Amino acid sequence: MPSVLITGAAKRIGRVIAIELARRGFTVGIHYGNSRAEAEAVSQECGGAPLFQADLSRVEEIRRLFAEVEANMGPLDTLVNNAARFTRFDPLQITEADWDFIHSVNLKATFFCCQEAARQMKKKGAGRIVNISSLGGLRPWAEHAHYCASKAGVIMLTKALAKAFAPQISVNSVAPGVISFNDVDARTQSMIDATPMRRAGKPEEIADAVHFFLIAPDFITGQILAVDGGLADR
Repeated sequence: MPSVLITGAAKRIGRVIAIELARRGFTVGIHYGNSRAEAEAVSQECGGAPLFQADLSRVEEIRRLFAEVEANMGPLDTLVNNAARFTRFDPLQITEADWDFIHSVNLKATFFCCQEAARQMKKKGAGRIVNISSLGGLRPWAEHAHYCASKAGVIMLTKALAKAFAPQISVNSVAPGVISFNDVDARTQSMIDATPMRRAGKPEEIADAVHFFLIAPDFITGQILAVDGGLADR
């Protein structure tokens, strides 16, 4: 069974990706930052999947994480970079700390996780990486300039690494639109209303897209799949 590490797998989309991949036969590794109890619950739903804790904003922690994953699971077959941060600010009020808080995980950690995973995958001669980007990397949101920049960076990083890691490793990205977790506010509802499919997405639909890239022909690489009900093209 192929092995996969999912970062940020304790909650929300990452949790569902981990559970769905485990159900589909993957040997799952669950990364978490601070949410130990939630990660343990996901582990149980994944048949006792191993847990790995790390602060992804620190590169030395990323390197430790991947060393522990390799020692526990062997060299990885696949990686799903899901961990991310999200805040909302007027761009005139964004501080250096606000910027670094977002970019240290959303973009910097995504790169260094890709780097460490690729080093393991090259030992096996093959591998697949899926980066979770965002509709915010495809469309500008006025009060999320820092977040949009980080996710646009993930999209370009995906395309660049697809070239750099070829032909052994494919690198693709899933860009979720509005995904509902029963926490829809007025602003989010306005985005749902503007979505051609007239509904929010389900986290299982993001997991389906990730699974597609993990089993698709490796001739598919450097691609960005928006799972957004058509909102990116509105």
